[in-house]
Amino acid sequence: MKIQFRFLLLLALFCSISFQAKAQVDEDKLGAWYMYFFDTTFGESNFGVQGDIQYRNWNLIGDLEQLLLRGGFTYKPTNSNIKFTLGYAHITTGAFGEDNSNTSNESRIYQEILFPTKVGSRFYFNHRLRYEQRFVENQDFRTRYRYNLFLNIPLNNSSLSAKTVYLALYDEIFINGQREIGNGAEVEIFDRNRFYAAFGYLIKDGLKVQLGVMRQSTDNWSKNQLQLSLHHSF
Repeated sequence: MKIQFRFLLLLALFCSISFQAKAQVDEDKLGAWYMYFFDTTFGESNFGVQGDIQYRNWNLIGDLEQLLLRGGFTYKPTNSNIKFTLGYAHITTGAFGEDNSNTSNESRIYQEILFPTKVGSRFYFNHRLRYEQRFVENQDFRTRYRYNLFLNIPLNNSSLSAKTVYLALYDEIFINGQREIGNGAEVEIFDRNRFYAAFGYLIKDGLKVQLGVMRQSTDNWSKNQLQLSLHHSF
């Protein structure tokens, strides 16, 4: 009887360790994010809409990391390059591994300020400040602050015009608004950082494509993500 009990105990321990190993993020495996961004205005007015659809994978395809659907109303003051956005996002998050049945959902409201600057003749910067109110399944209400610095550098032309190949870079930092998230769980104030490098091609005014790699780093893991994105302004 004791032998059987010990055997069952060891079996349970082995299964627990195996499950944890499978659930742990494989930092060496390249992930992939496939993304579509859109942006438009209502005629000649100061108002418009923008958003994005992102299919994120822990691997190149099939192992769901996140499905993100996001959109918002924009306002751009007259004679100004600053753009304000009020939006909503829905995110379905999957755990690492072959089992895609274990998912969680998040609803998110966000406010955003985007303003471009140009240094010299070739360095196109964009600054984005975003404040998020997050309603994550089985967690307390959360907030998060984000700052992203973008840089685009045309390579075969002196400006970002049609048929231009360009270098695209960005770095974004995420800061949590609170540490306690419910059920005795806590997170760090630093949430994550994303550094991205890519080549882009401006097909025509308002339409461009980018292919690159983003390095995402949290307190627990760091992972490279292939990114393929289409950017559409109309």
